[in-house]
Amino acid sequence: MQTCPNSVKPGIRPLGHLQHPREVIRQFTPNWFAATMGTGVLALALAQLPIEVPGQRAFAEGLWLFNILLFAVFSLLYGARWVLFFHEARRIFGHSTVSMFFGTIPMGLATIINGFLLFGVPRWGDGAVQVAEVLWWIDVAMSLACGVLIPYLMFTRQEHSIDQMTAVWLLPVVAAEVAAASGSLLAPHLLDTHMQFNVLITSYVLWAFSVPVAFSILVILLLRMALHKLPHENMAASSWLALGPIGTGALGMLLLGADSPAIFAANGFAGIGEIASGLGLVAGIILWGFGLWWMLMAVLITLRYLRRGIPFNLGWWGYTFPLGVYSLATLKLGSTLHLGFFSGFGLLLVALLAVLWLIVGSRTLRGAYKGELFVSPCLAGIAK
Repeated sequence: MQTCPNSVKPGIRPLGHLQHPREVIRQFTPNWFAATMGTGVLALALAQLPIEVPGQRAFAEGLWLFNILLFAVFSLLYGARWVLFFHEARRIFGHSTVSMFFGTIPMGLATIINGFLLFGVPRWGDGAVQVAEVLWWIDVAMSLACGVLIPYLMFTRQEHSIDQMTAVWLLPVVAAEVAAASGSLLAPHLLDTHMQFNVLITSYVLWAFSVPVAFSILVILLLRMALHKLPHENMAASSWLALGPIGTGALGMLLLGADSPAIFAANGFAGIGEIASGLGLVAGIILWGFGLWWMLMAVLITLRYLRRGIPFNLGWWGYTFPLGVYSLATLKLGSTLHLGFFSGFGLLLVALLAVLWLIVGSRTLRGAYKGELFVSPCLAGIAK
């Protein structure tokens, strides 16, 4: 990715970096959907703070609606690329980095689904639940496809090496556990107890489909960083991506455990529901502690990068979503355990998330206006 200058030079025209406005479509990549992940998780976090400020929920809902618009625009642009530039678009499957960002599409959609349950139900009633249910099954299908097909391409077509590995490897496999957390929110809103059970069990399967694979990647990542040190400054934000599967894993277990007693009991498995509830809470606490280690390590790594300078690119959105899901897990622990530490720390994390969102969002808007962020590495060496 090219760097984004600190100021706009006089005479710069919109999309001035591109030879033709149609290049926006030609150069559009799934990386942009990371912006919907960061924007969506901020909207969800702002609506679940332990304190309420006048206008807070309305702002959060407005941010969620804006995120829907972003997702729709990005979907149209990326869909248009496949229609207009099919042979170039398909090159993404052979690219060892950009292909990983396919996982950002279902994860961005998951934040919209959660918003339908959090904001849509009070505003539109059961109709919002029906929309969320349809979108969730679509999200499940996309998450499963990303979690299997992208690693398969890694094993068969792409070129990878340990010294070039980053936490970006996590993106395609983590999508399933994000869908699992969304399913745990959806299940209690469904009227049919059997469908609640189906969604709950599917969510447990999605969690298991993702978390062990993600943790396997984290083990390799630790070895890679010990042997080959930190990645290039262009991948500085990837140090935060490891917090994503840990925070989402903790949040998923907490949410699934909270729903389990009633749903299992309604389907004749009352004893299992109580066990699942206890396991969910304990697992959530343990994973939260593991996430604390990764977050502190990511802070230290980021401070080191800052001394050398970090060039701006769309990867900066990697600072937002992992912090967001870890914030949601922290807030959930606070409301479940009634411990002020978790609630206060969660409030601090959401405040930090909001600041990061403003910084990254403004830099993204500037880079998009000048056209500098529309760069597809898959097209390197192809004449325009």
